[in-house]
Amino acid sequence: MSFHSLPLVLNEIRATEAVLNRIYDAAKLGLKGDNLAFAAGMLPKAYRQLCEMDPIAEMAESKGRADGELTASKQLHAAAAEGDAKASLAILQNVHGWVAKQSITVDVDQRISIVGALAEAERRAATDVMDVIAHEPSPALKARLSPLKVQNAND
Repeated sequence: MSFHSLPLVLNEIRATEAVLNRIYDAAKLGLKGDNLAFAAGMLPKAYRQLCEMDPIAEMAESKGRADGELTASKQLHAAAAEGDAKASLAILQNVHGWVAKQSITVDVDQRISIVGALAEAERRAATDVMDVIAHEPSPALKARLSPLKVQNAND
């Protein structure tokens, strides 16, 4: 196992051509944040300070990202043009926002009759309290209630 030296950054932080090239190369490979700073040979704190002090460092990162994306896009489009179905699907999904259908639509056309529904409700309540359609007690309920006639208090 070998030990790699860690970068030591003193107070002076400058965007030299070599530093900008390292930032560009790391960004082109897709690195971000602290990993980009380490790959460029800087501490993350020093990289952030450099970006604040010299906007050209941030521009080198943006240019590296754009060039990396351009290279990958060209390779993907070339593969799709050669008939690679996975590459074509990746382009459709990621560039054009295409999504495969994931649901099935089931349409059930059913007509419900209100009178029929009320008749069905009354059939279910045959032993019960009320005639749903006529709004009066059912014959079964009338028979049960007839012996319980309420007497007037005056009688």
